[in-house]
Formats: sequence, structure tokens, C-alpha cells
Amino acid sequence: MGKRLTKIYTRTGDGGETGLGDGSRVPKTHARVGAMGDIDELNAHLGLVSEHLKSTAVEALTDLAPFLDRLQHRIFDLGGEVSIPGFQLIHDHHVDRIETELDQMNNELAPLENFIIPGGSVLIAQCHVARSVCRRAERSLIQLGESDTVNPPGLRFLNRLSDFLFVLARYCALKTEQPEHLWQKDDEPSAG
Repeated sequence: MGKRLTKIYTRTGDGGETGLGDGSRVPKTHARVGAMGDIDELNAHLGLVSEHLKSTAVEALTDLAPFLDRLQHRIFDLGGEVSIPGFQLIHDHHVDRIETELDQMNNELAPLENFIIPGGSVLIAQCHVARSVCRRAERSLIQLGESDTVNPPGLRFLNRLSDFLFVLARYCALKTEQPEHLWQKDDEPSAG
């Protein structure tokens, strides 16, 4: 196990730089730090989704919470991977596992006939928030990859995770018997 933090503040970042996992220092505006922050934010939102799942009275949803808890550990791994250039913790089998869970839920859903507007319940809306933050984390990692090396399975992991979260939102609507909020065309005549 690595170093244990005994002191939370070090004052070494007060000048606008931060330390990476390999000991190097970079500006806090560096693309790598941005990607790490977006991945961290994603993990926080996924934690909210997991806690909402645990608090439902629907067994099919509470049964998914342990998988989301495991995903949080893998997201933490991805953040560690990004903080240490050249390090790899996310592999294709992690992506495969997300696909398996996604497919199982999707098999129970009706075909999608229109765009979905986030909402219906706090749980469903939180799934969509996590999904949109996941997309941002993916874009941040792609941006980092334009100037530095990133692990391709990590990119696939985020891409598939955002798909998973979209399907999870729909699955939560199904299992909690909430109607999906479908996009509606504006029927009002335009002004002017």
C-alpha cells in the first residue's frame, strides 16, 4: 500500500501547482489535472446514484448497488491511472463487465422512440447527471490524449459507463413505474 495521508493540507499547491502520482508537479490548469477532477466528480455523482439505489424498495434496483460500488473503485483506479502517466489499471475486461450489466438491463426496456429529458424522480435525474459528468470526463481524457498518452481501455470504460448510466436511468424509470420524460416538439408558432 502507498503512503498514508496524515496531514490533509501541505501548502505545496498554494502557488497553483499540484503533485501527480509519479511525484512530478504540474499547473492545476493542466489537462491531466482537469481530467482527474472530472473523474473525481463523476465518482461523487455515482456515489449518489448508488445511495439512491440502496434506498429504494425495488429489489431489482437495490441489487444493482453493489455493482455501482465496484464501479466507484474502478473509477478511483482510473483517476490513479491518469495521475501517473504511463500507469494502467483499467483493462478491457472492465469494459466487458459494464457491457454485460448494460445488456441485461437493456433487454427489459422498450425500444427508444424519442429523446429523453432527464427527470421523473431524483434517482432517475441523478443517473442523468452522472451520465453527463461521465461524458465530460471522457472529453477531458480525450483532450489529454491530444498532447499525452492515455490508456485506450480507460477511454472505452468512460464511454461505456455513460451508456450504462443512460440505460440505468431508463431501467430505474421502468422498475419504479415512472413514465419516461420524452422530448416534445414545440407546437407554438415562433414569434416574429
